[in-house]
Amino acid sequence: MSFKPLRQWHMPRSLLGRMLLLTLLAILLAQTLSSAIWLSQLRTTQLEGLVNSARSMAHSMNATVTYLRSLPLAYRPLVLDQLRSMGGTRFVVSLNDKPLDMQVLPITQRKQAVLDAVDQVLREAVGPNVDMSVRFVSPQDLRIFNAGLKLDELPRSWAHFALTLEPVNPPVLVTQIQMVPGEWLYIASLLPQPYTSLEEEGLPALQVWFIVLSSVFLLLFIGLLVHWQSRPLKRLARAARDMSLGEDEVKPVEVGGGSEVVEVGRALNTMRARISRYLTERSQLFSAISHDLRTPITRLRLRVELLEDEQLQHKFGRDLDELEMLVKGALQCVKDTDIHENIEPVDLNHLLDCLIEPYLRPQGNGRVTLQGRALRPYPGKPLALRRCMGNLIDNALKYGKNAHLRIDDNEQAFVLTVDDEGPGVPEQRLEQVFEPHFRLAGQQQGYGLGLGIARSIAHSHGGEVSLQNLRAGGLRVTLHLPRNGD
Repeated sequence: MSFKPLRQWHMPRSLLGRMLLLTLLAILLAQTLSSAIWLSQLRTTQLEGLVNSARSMAHSMNATVTYLRSLPLAYRPLVLDQLRSMGGTRFVVSLNDKPLDMQVLPITQRKQAVLDAVDQVLREAVGPNVDMSVRFVSPQDLRIFNAGLKLDELPRSWAHFALTLEPVNPPVLVTQIQMVPGEWLYIASLLPQPYTSLEEEGLPALQVWFIVLSSVFLLLFIGLLVHWQSRPLKRLARAARDMSLGEDEVKPVEVGGGSEVVEVGRALNTMRARISRYLTERSQLFSAISHDLRTPITRLRLRVELLEDEQLQHKFGRDLDELEMLVKGALQCVKDTDIHENIEPVDLNHLLDCLIEPYLRPQGNGRVTLQGRALRPYPGKPLALRRCMGNLIDNALKYGKNAHLRIDDNEQAFVLTVDDEGPGVPEQRLEQVFEPHFRLAGQQQGYGLGLGIARSIAHSHGGEVSLQNLRAGGLRVTLHLPRNGD
């Protein structure tokens, strides 16, 4: 049984997404802390009010107990009957032969605070040695009178109006005090408003709606602000990308936005002007060097042909060939990394097909294989990209016998990997092979010139060329070209 790995959570890449995410986290944290503090203060205040109300009700119960104690034993039932006939009091009071057994509700912090307050007040009045119980009972489990009648079995005028509060049905506080042996005073009552439910309240619905609406409006306005301020940054990024890709007509960036963005825009325009002057001067210098070097070499070659000594002629010709090869390599290093080529959509599939066609079967020897296809054209410099990929394939065939190409293309980047079957490159020299004219031991030419040119072309497109030795043997060269939204 296999389990797919869970996708890792990633930070948004855009400035707008990151600002909104951080703002949302800040709002949630601030609202959570403020709501927790407010709710804690509210519950503390409510608990204090609840205890004070319980003490006040306990004093009223004590008045009832004191009044009944002052009456003769024979008059107490008569007085209670008269009170019930007149509509009763805020308490349901009765005299029972024994304490009634009822199912007690689970104790909570608020219930315990009420029970402690009532018990303390009553015991201060009736004495600590009096047998007494104070409990909370649900209306469904409440029992009244000696017969243990339920609340629904009594006339509504006797107890319903004092002990029910529909649809809430709050718990009933039942106090039973032994007056004399064989006589128990029964007092049942509800707590006064707003403490009838005895349940800790959460955030009010109005408070929740306020938090939600304030968060939405804050995120909306911050999103609009960040979007407004990020537009100049997008223009700067677009201009910098055009410069890196060698656009011929890169217009000055429109300066706008905040003061910091304005300074960056001005600096980018100044850099653009300097780079433009540098490229123009480099092009002129390249043309002059090419002419100045090739002309004397050609004259020397003509003079060598006039020599009568064939052996000496052969030696001079070989030296001239080597000199011309060095000059061409140096000039090619500059020419192939030049960024004056126009940017246009390049069909990478067609480009690679043309490069590997001579090595494919049946006409070729099958030394090159290709997997994958590019999804769409890539905006770049056609000749430079052809030179870049051609160098990677040539190096793989020259030093690794065979070349195995694989294309991975998506919305973010085009990736070409070239695997060979050669000895690879020592780990400590993986970066040195990009240096011009670098030679590995035992090789006549090394990877240097071709790979160096390929990396420079990749850099001009905002990409990268990297090397990695394969465990099974061979070298893997990876060309990564970002699409940047094309």
